[in-house]
Amino acid sequence: MVGLESIALFRDLGPDELRVLRLITQERRFAAGHEIFHEGDPGDGVYFVKDGLVEVSSLINPDTRCVLSQVGPGEIFGEMAVIEHRPRSATVTALKDTEVYFVPRGEILSFVSRSPGLALRLLQEISHRLREFDRLYLREIIQAERLALVGNFARSIVHDLKNPLNIIGLAAEIMSGPGATPEKRAQSLGQIRRQIVRLDEMIGDILEFTRDAPKAAALMPVDYHDFVLGLLADLRAEAGIKAVRVELRNDPPAIKLLFDPHRLRRVFYNLMHNATDAMPEGGGIFLAFSHDPKEVVTEIEDTGSGIAPEMADKLFEAFATHGKTHGTGLGLFICKKIVGDFQGRIWARNEPGRGAVFAFALPLPK
Repeated sequence: MVGLESIALFRDLGPDELRVLRLITQERRFAAGHEIFHEGDPGDGVYFVKDGLVEVSSLINPDTRCVLSQVGPGEIFGEMAVIEHRPRSATVTALKDTEVYFVPRGEILSFVSRSPGLALRLLQEISHRLREFDRLYLREIIQAERLALVGNFARSIVHDLKNPLNIIGLAAEIMSGPGATPEKRAQSLGQIRRQIVRLDEMIGDILEFTRDAPKAAALMPVDYHDFVLGLLADLRAEAGIKAVRVELRNDPPAIKLLFDPHRLRRVFYNLMHNATDAMPEGGGIFLAFSHDPKEVVTEIEDTGSGIAPEMADKLFEAFATHGKTHGTGLGLFICKKIVGDFQGRIWARNEPGRGAVFAFALPLPK
C-alpha cells in the first residue's frame, strides 16, 4: 500500500502542498474484474494506484483487444486527461481488488499550475508512458509484419512450385495412358526429369533468397542461342497448360555470355509466369532478341492488359503484387537479383495498344 507522499510524482512536495493535495484527492475501491473506466468515457481526472493492480487495454479492431500495460502501486493512469479534455482512449480494469487515489481534472490542473516542479515531473511521466507505448506498439507492428512476410513468402513458394508439379502430373498421365507410344513415353519421361531438376533449382533459389550472405554467382561462358532454344520446349509446354502460345520473333544470337544457366532459367520461368498470369483467357508470348557491342537484350512481350500504373514503380520489390489471387511478386524480385548478379539490368514497360514487355540485358564478355 502506497501513501500519497510516496508516489514519485509527489515525493518532493512540501508539507503545505501535500496538505492541499490530500484535500483534493478522493480514494476509491474497485473489486477484481471491475471496469474503472471505458474507452470513450469523459476524461474527468487522473488516478494513482494505492494498492492492487490494473490493466490498460484498447480495441485495435472490433474483435481484438490489445493489452497496453499493467499499472501497480504508486503508478499513474488516466494521465492524458490532465492535458487534454477528451474522451478516454483506453479501458482500465482492476485485475485484483484495487484501491486508487483519484484527483479530478480541474483540481489537478490548478494544483500543477502552482508548482513548476510538479508540472515538469508530470510531463516526464507522460513522456515516459508514451515512450513505453511506442516501444510496445513498434514491437507489435514488427511481429505482425514478420507474420505477414512469412505468409506472403509461403504463398509465393506454393504458387511457383505448382507449375512444374502440374507438368509432372500431365506427363505421368500421358506415360501411363493405354495409347502411349514408346516415343510419347520417352518425351514424357524427359519432361518429368527436367521438371524435377527445375524443382531442385527453385528450392535452391528459395534458400538463396533467405540466406543472409548469398554465395557469389558461378558464371560460365554459355552459347545464348543454344541455351534459349534448349529452354523453349519446356516454356511452350508450361504456357500451353494455360492456352498461351510462345513464339520467337527472331533467333537468339549465337554469342557466348557469362551466366549460370540454372539461375537464368529461373528468370525466364518467372517472366513467363507473369505473362501467363496476365492472360487468364489465353493469348500469346513473344520473345525478341537484339545485341550491340556491349550487351544482349531479351524482350518478353505478352498480349495481356499491360502493367497497372500503381505497380510501375515497385514491380521488382519483394512481395509487390496487384490483381492476383496467388503469387506475391517475389518472382520479379528474384529476377532482378539474378540478373544483377550477372552484372546485367532488368526493366519493364507497356507497349501502346499491346501488352507488357519485360526485358533484361546481359553484358558481353570483355
